[in-house]
Amino acid sequence: MRIVIFVILTIILSSGCNSGKIKTLEAEHQAKKEQLSLVQEQLEIQQSTNASLLGTLSELSVINKVEAQSIQSSLESIIKQNAYIRNLTDRIHEKDSINFVLVSNLKRSLDDFYDEDIAVEVRGSAVYISIADKMLFQTASASVSPRAFEILGKVAKVINDHDQMEVMVEGHTDNVPIANSSYEDNWDLSVSRATAVVRLLQERFDVHPGRLTAAGRASYQPKSVNNSDFGRSLNRRTEIIIKPKLDQF
Repeated sequence: MRIVIFVILTIILSSGCNSGKIKTLEAEHQAKKEQLSLVQEQLEIQQSTNASLLGTLSELSVINKVEAQSIQSSLESIIKQNAYIRNLTDRIHEKDSINFVLVSNLKRSLDDFYDEDIAVEVRGSAVYISIADKMLFQTASASVSPRAFEILGKVAKVINDHDQMEVMVEGHTDNVPIANSSYEDNWDLSVSRATAVVRLLQERFDVHPGRLTAAGRASYQPKSVNNSDFGRSLNRRTEIIIKPKLDQF
């Protein structure tokens, strides 16, 4: 009888101990489950972050590629521009050198004429030879005077030595209206004088006509004011302009 009671007590006590262990294990299991859920949640967040970073890196890669192509294109454009600028600078230096030689040769050729009657200078890209009307023409006329042959012959020699240049002849007057029946107005006189010089350069001094241009300015590009005899005398002039051909630039 005592043995039966002992066995029953042992089973009861053993059952109580197992129940406590089970509760402990259940609690631990629940904690692990919660930890696992938290880890899974963090893993999902990390995966989402990684995916976002990968997408950003991919976009940056595309942007960098586009930027690299843009930079390369810009560099090629700069290289071409620099080459163009160097070429243009060389051509300008060449033109300046030619103009220097032209001015030197013209001044040497025309050295025996009075400086106020003939002026040689560089303006912009061209060489200007300004000749007073009394050196070339009869008063109020486009008829060439005997003295003009000597002057224009010397100028023509320099022009023919530089056959890559173009030549424009411009007639200029003062603002006093023309007072004879041979010319309608100062426009007519200035153009007629320019044409007379061009014709002489071509026919007597063998300057190629394809290089020549005749133009009249009348009184509208004066060198001085027209309120004195001296000022008006400066404005009555013929300008021979020697300049590079446009297609060279």
